[in-house]
Amino acid sequence: MRIVSKLLVAATTVAAVTAMMATPALADPPSGVTPKPSDVVGVGSDTTEFLFDQVSADYDAVHSTNKLYSWDALNPNGAPQGDPIVTKSGCASIPRPFGSGAGVLALENTTKTGTHPCIDYARSSSPRSTTDPNSITYITLAGDAVTYSTQPGSNAPSNLDTADLTAIYSCHATKWNALPDHPGTSTATIAAMLPQSASGTRKFFLGAIGLGTAGPGPCVSTSNMVQGAAGASANTLEENEGIDPSLNKNKANVIFPFSIGKWIAERWHSASCGTVAQCFANPTNCTPTATQNVFGCNTHGTLLLRTLNGTAPTVGTGGSTSINPGFTSTFTRPLSAVVNNPTGVTTPTIPTYLKKYFGPTGFFCTSTKAKNHIHKYGFLVLPTGSGPGHCGFAN
Repeated sequence: MRIVSKLLVAATTVAAVTAMMATPALADPPSGVTPKPSDVVGVGSDTTEFLFDQVSADYDAVHSTNKLYSWDALNPNGAPQGDPIVTKSGCASIPRPFGSGAGVLALENTTKTGTHPCIDYARSSSPRSTTDPNSITYITLAGDAVTYSTQPGSNAPSNLDTADLTAIYSCHATKWNALPDHPGTSTATIAAMLPQSASGTRKFFLGAIGLGTAGPGPCVSTSNMVQGAAGASANTLEENEGIDPSLNKNKANVIFPFSIGKWIAERWHSASCGTVAQCFANPTNCTPTATQNVFGCNTHGTLLLRTLNGTAPTVGTGGSTSINPGFTSTFTRPLSAVVNNPTGVTTPTIPTYLKKYFGPTGFFCTSTKAKNHIHKYGFLVLPTGSGPGHCGFAN
């Protein structure tokens, strides 16, 4: 079930900003810490990894037991995709889940250490789909939206609609002037790019443009190095990241979906990691100031968010930039923690032991510090409650 405009209408603007540490922080459980079996541990989405790192740090600062931890989609020290991790003490090593889909799959297949699951939740930037089993529950925690991005000086028309994006990503339109209603634009070939296949942003975007079942066409590249579907490094392009070489070649024709919230956090609330080339080599090479986000660097490169269906992706300027509350509703989405239901339960249910973290009265939904950080990491703060568009909504 997709939660659309309710997320934007229900979102509250949180202007307060919590003072941050002035030293950079790598993600994952802190160095030298192996979570205990009774701790709560998650994996999955790139879109929300830094937010979960931050809220976990907030929670653990005031709780000495049953701590909250979050493993990033990629190793913050630069190890290759899918490097081995031990999520908790006593658990077997597994490949690090890379994205929402991989995180949810790992959650469904988790083993135990004693009586405790090795994975308690998965971060997901894609909402529940009809293919999800009824043994898992999605818990809405924040709101986001997705639009397309291009480089400065792009040949793309100033505004695209859903039909245009469908034509581009199905490869029915491979040149800008072949798009519906844009006959006078450039004759250049479009460089259509998508994140790797386990990305929740990719899954959501393809669903929003009507290609959730069919998938993208053969002209679409998922390579972080080579444009073109036949690229040797296919399925390596990370979501919400503009520093990859493939997005910085043929700049006039690149098009790439991007989380609006993640772009806001990177552009306005994160420390620089240097030039595009430096960022790609070491995306954690940044030192935040006291007012910048502790987790994550500015890796949007030079990508610009674009108007979709006649609606601008953001409102406000500078550090006051936020997601446009009037943004096209089909492209708004909930950001969730996905959990396994108690044994034998097939209706949406938050396990009792996880309610203090993710329930309507839990830390994520009620803590002032958590709300401040949801806003600072670019996303929409939602009112608490048990219905669609509320923080803590189980579906």
